[in-house]
Amino acid sequence: MPSHSLEAVNLSKNYGSFTALDNLNLKIEGSKCVGFLGPNGAGKTTTLKLFTDMILATKGSALINGVPVHQNKKTALSHCGSLIETPEIYPSFSPREALMMISEIRGIPPSERKKRLEEAIAEVKMEEWIDKKVGKFSKGMKQRVDIASAILSEPEIVILDEPTTGLDPRGAAEVRDIVKSLKKKDRLIFMSSHLLPEVSEVCDEVAMIDHGKLLVYDTLENVTSRFSGDGSSNSVEVGFSRPIDDTKMISSLQGVLSVERMDSRNLRIKFQGGLKNQENILANLAAMRIGMISFRASVSALEDSYLNLIKDTL
Repeated sequence: MPSHSLEAVNLSKNYGSFTALDNLNLKIEGSKCVGFLGPNGAGKTTTLKLFTDMILATKGSALINGVPVHQNKKTALSHCGSLIETPEIYPSFSPREALMMISEIRGIPPSERKKRLEEAIAEVKMEEWIDKKVGKFSKGMKQRVDIASAILSEPEIVILDEPTTGLDPRGAAEVRDIVKSLKKKDRLIFMSSHLLPEVSEVCDEVAMIDHGKLLVYDTLENVTSRFSGDGSSNSVEVGFSRPIDDTKMISSLQGVLSVERMDSRNLRIKFQGGLKNQENILANLAAMRIGMISFRASVSALEDSYLNLIKDTL
C-alpha cells in the first residue's frame, strides 16, 4: 500500500464571485514526481496553498497521508515540506543561520538540528556557501537554500510551486537536477509548473488544470498518447553515448513512422501505437547496442497534449 499520498476531495476556493478552484478531486500516491500544469490563473498555486493550509477552502478537504490538513494541521504537515511562491531570507543571514532558525521554529530536536541542516545543504549542493551571507547570493542560489528549508525536516512529501520561475538557464538547470535528486529518497514530489520541457524532464506523471477544474491526471506517457495530435502517433526523444550516423535500421523497426535527427547524438522517433509498441521499440534499440543512454516522451508531444486540452486562457 503506498505510504505517501496527497488527496483533494471536492476541493473548492471562491474569492467573492470568482472561482479559483472548482470541485477538485485528485489523489496522488506513492514515491514519484507529479507535474501540476496549467496556464497562469488556472488554480495551481491556490491548490498548493490549500494543501499547506495557507488559505482556507470554501468547501471540500485537502488531505496529506489521509489526514485532513485544516482539521489537523500539525499532524498532516509533519510529513510535508513545501516551497510556495518565493519566500525571502534575511540578507544578513547565512544559510546556516537561516536554517537553524527554521529548524527551531519547526520543533526539530536540538540534538538533530546540525545534522539535518548539513544534510539539507548537501542535498542542494550549497556546502561551499553555508556560512556566506545570503544577500550576496544569486536568485538561483537563494532558491536552493529555500529548497533546503523545505526538506530540513526530512519530509515524505515535498510540494514545490514553480521552483525555477525567474531563474537563468544555469540556475534553472541546477534546481531541476536537485528536484531529480529528491526523487531518489522515497519521496512524493508535487511540483507546479508552466514549463513543459521541465515537466517532461523531471516528472513521472502529470495533472493538468484550467479555470479551476482538473482536466486530466495520468502518467506522462499516457497523457501524450491520449491527447497528442490525433492520438494515432507518439514520439520519444532518445539519447545516445556516441553519434548516430545511420538511422535506417531504426526507421525499419516495426511501428516507427519517422526518425528526426535533433543533433548527432539525439533522435526524435515518431511511432504509431501506444505504450506496448513504445516498449518494444525501446527494447529493440537497447538490443542493437548502439549506445542508447536515455529516452523520454517528446516535449512536442506534451505541448500538443497541453494545447489540445487547454483551449484558451481567458
